[in-house]
Amino acid sequence: MSARMQPPTHRPAPDSVEIRLPWWAVALPAVAFAALLLMIVGPGQAHAATGDPAIGRLLGRILELLTT
Repeated sequence: MSARMQPPTHRPAPDSVEIRLPWWAVALPAVAFAALLLMIVGPGQAHAATGDPAIGRLLGRILELLTT
């Protein structure tokens, strides 16, 4: 019985660079940023921290979604 040959793997061209990140390499910094944002801007301070009410509402909504 002969062994099956593996097809050659895709390799980038010699002059290009291919970088593949695992999912957690993007998720961990995003979670850390959200945690720092929550520490800096508390739920009661979201509207007072900004001059534009739309940004305040957006921050309030983000904080509301993250705390539930």
